[in-house]
Amino acid sequence: MTEKTTGHTVEKIGGTSMSRTEELLDTVLIGGRVGDDLYNRIFVVSAYAGMTDSLLEHKKSGEPGVYALFASAEGGWTWGDALNVVAERMFAQNAAIFSDDGARQTADRFARERVEGVRSCLIDLSRLCSFGHFQLQQHLLTVREMLASLGEAQSAFNTAMLLNMHGVNARFVDLTGWREEGQLSLDASISGAFEDIDLSRELPIVTGYAQCREVLMGTYDRGYSEVTLSRVAVVTGAAEAIIHKEFHLSSSDPRIVGVDAVRVIGETNYDVADQLSNMGMEAIHPRAAKSLRQADIPLRVKNAFEPEHEGTLIRSDLHARAPQVEIVTGLQNVFAFEFYDQDMVGVKGYDVGILEALNRHSVWIISKTSNANTITHFLKGSMKAIRRVETDLSKAFPSAEISLRKVALVSAIGRDLSGTTVLLQAIKALSDAGIEPLGVHDLIRKVDLQVVVEQADFEGTIKALHKGLIENWAPAQRETLHAAA
Repeated sequence: MTEKTTGHTVEKIGGTSMSRTEELLDTVLIGGRVGDDLYNRIFVVSAYAGMTDSLLEHKKSGEPGVYALFASAEGGWTWGDALNVVAERMFAQNAAIFSDDGARQTADRFARERVEGVRSCLIDLSRLCSFGHFQLQQHLLTVREMLASLGEAQSAFNTAMLLNMHGVNARFVDLTGWREEGQLSLDASISGAFEDIDLSRELPIVTGYAQCREVLMGTYDRGYSEVTLSRVAVVTGAAEAIIHKEFHLSSSDPRIVGVDAVRVIGETNYDVADQLSNMGMEAIHPRAAKSLRQADIPLRVKNAFEPEHEGTLIRSDLHARAPQVEIVTGLQNVFAFEFYDQDMVGVKGYDVGILEALNRHSVWIISKTSNANTITHFLKGSMKAIRRVETDLSKAFPSAEISLRKVALVSAIGRDLSGTTVLLQAIKALSDAGIEPLGVHDLIRKVDLQVVVEQADFEGTIKALHKGLIENWAPAQRETLHAAA
């Protein structure tokens, strides 16, 4: 940057929000801002909704995109047809955004150049790997990163051009490494990109994907844009990081407990954010949060389409004034993987063996309990992967008994759940709702209370705990404390 700046924000916009371009202009990007108020902000943008699914694979259904078809030996050249579909989607998106023919043609030229560049690269790679000395498997992560970068490059380029058309001095900041020689660290790439940017006069629009020596997708897969957000904030010395979503960070899922029942959290700390990530309800990727926490940069989660609302502020030094649950969330289709061996008592090696098998087959551990002869892991992953874990462990520990069942895991999370009040009220709420838990984990850290229930009781458990621990918390707490006295 050309001069020392202070007080700027680094803000990320997700894919679903990015697709609502006109609304974003009227809220987050411009809104009522004029003059200097338009600047001292940096935006990190995701690809338009569904674009990364088409480029890689569908995040939920697993339907193959360009990458999955290219990586598959059975895919043949079908990936080329899928890339044609991506190009058509990009052109359709451009047409929806730009009514001006000149601007649309510029956007189309940019998209076409990137798509055809990737196509040529993949054709050359396929030919190269037809020789036995070159193995496609060794290049797939690079291919995955290159394909993912197309979506962010399009959305960042379009957003910068659109802002310039509206009189804002915006700059497209391309961190995708397109046609660049060499590879820098992420921080060095960011530092170089911002070296000549004056944040008081320019509005940088940054690609959510960044090519770097750390190979972001190898560690974070599709969570890379939040890592880019956090490192841009740290490297540029931001006062605050902001994530714009299409909803508020609320006390539970409004589709389950009701729109009128949920509350915007308002403020919390990074401990709570980490617990949310563990339950699959990410405010921010935990490793991205770590960078912000270490740099003492607060994170704000806002609803992109309610710009006047302050949203929820997340800071490392925010502590609760009194024990209280802030959010109730959970996961369905959790596998309770129970490992029992009568000979386990006092013997080392079981834990290590189980963890190695789980790691080998890339199974996500949500929670864990153990006693003298039983270790139970609560897992999220494919049945195929978990069965492979079971096979490996059966061979390694032939005397062990391994059982597997599907359950649901519901977690009540807050900055401070100390004392017995939260636990007692949770048990009462479940009892009043006629729900018998399979297990309850009240951990020493006192930031979350986990309840294991049958799958059929998942929504009922969330409703019961939200009502007892959030909606009716204050009166319930007074009654419990009065009875204890």
